[in-house]
Amino acid sequence: MLFLGPALVLLGAIVVYPIFFSIGRSFFDANGSNFVGIDNYQEMFTSDATRTAIKNNLIWVVFAPSIVTALGLIFAVLTERVAWSTAFKVAIFMPMAISFLSAGVTWRLIYEQDPQIGLANATVGAVVDVVRPPGVLPGARPSQDEQELEPTADGAVQLAGSVAPGDTALLGLVAIPPEAVPADAVQAVDAQSAEGAVTGTVWLDFAPGGGGEAGVIEPNEKGLPGVDVEAVSDGEVVASATTATDGTFALEGIDGDVQLRLPAQNFREPFAGINWLGPALVTPAIIASYIWIWAGFAMVVIAAGLAAIPRETMEASRVDGANEWQVFRRVTAPLLAPVLAVVLVTMVINVLKIFDLVLVIAPGSSQRDANVIALQLWKTAFGIRDFGLGSALAVFLLVLVLPAMAFNLRRFRREQD
Repeated sequence: MLFLGPALVLLGAIVVYPIFFSIGRSFFDANGSNFVGIDNYQEMFTSDATRTAIKNNLIWVVFAPSIVTALGLIFAVLTERVAWSTAFKVAIFMPMAISFLSAGVTWRLIYEQDPQIGLANATVGAVVDVVRPPGVLPGARPSQDEQELEPTADGAVQLAGSVAPGDTALLGLVAIPPEAVPADAVQAVDAQSAEGAVTGTVWLDFAPGGGGEAGVIEPNEKGLPGVDVEAVSDGEVVASATTATDGTFALEGIDGDVQLRLPAQNFREPFAGINWLGPALVTPAIIASYIWIWAGFAMVVIAAGLAAIPRETMEASRVDGANEWQVFRRVTAPLLAPVLAVVLVTMVINVLKIFDLVLVIAPGSSQRDANVIALQLWKTAFGIRDFGLGSALAVFLLVLVLPAMAFNLRRFRREQD
């Protein structure tokens, strides 16, 4: 008792006393002056913010611990199969050496919606640009001229009337920023008519400084190179061409009247980024950052359990004809079950108390949608200064954690016996 006495005093001061004080404080009002009974608990369960927090905590408990444990198991098994296992372990475990605050700031930048800043959207954008490249004139629209250029429902631009071989057409566009005009664009010119072909010009119907007449090519108005032009007859594309540096084009091999169209891919907007931290994706996005941090912890614990498995058992199963998957499923996994259970339950306790990652990563506009119990507790107690309701939330969180703690303690005692 002489040796245990100081430890018991500290334990009572920093653990036991705050628990019982919070339980008692939860039955009083915000200022602690009036006894309100279970009013704080009733308010807690009728609050939309608390219900959202409970729902999000449930999502965390269901997905985060199981994914962390599964990845830890995979990584632990892989470290026994690769020659550079030490470097692999260091790389996976390194996030554990970073504070949650620093990790949250890092992932906040990774999830930036601007592909020029956020790594996640830069990666997705690189794939999207290959599969669905942006148009040469994103956002352009027809100029107000007499040619009756009109946008279509699918995003294309077409000439209202029909044209025939030997005709020329002027397709003027506006709403193109100077930096979006192709660098090789030169002064636009009127296309020369050609027998058996439809010719025309696609140009920026706007000169620097403004002025001029719409629908007429004037000095300092540039052609738009690289624009796809199609001739359509009965809904089918019968000819296509790409504009030159002066904006001219020629559609050959046409027989009869056709309609000119600038297809929608010319005006396709570049990838603007996924709103990872918006209301729909903010919770999965934060869970992904949590997994990145804690997968290394699970790997180390499971690897220690894996190292304790007798190699003779696995070798005997291989001698009996079991393949590697059967060895893993029938021998390794069952022997690792106690370790996996400890890791899983530890992660459950951890995610029930998750706070800092949500606070740092979720922007103010989405923090309500990413809310969790610990964050709601902090906002209530230290934001609006309602320590009665905040204490009730703390007690509720303690009740949620107790079963997992009891399971771990029971398992530890069983192992000691």
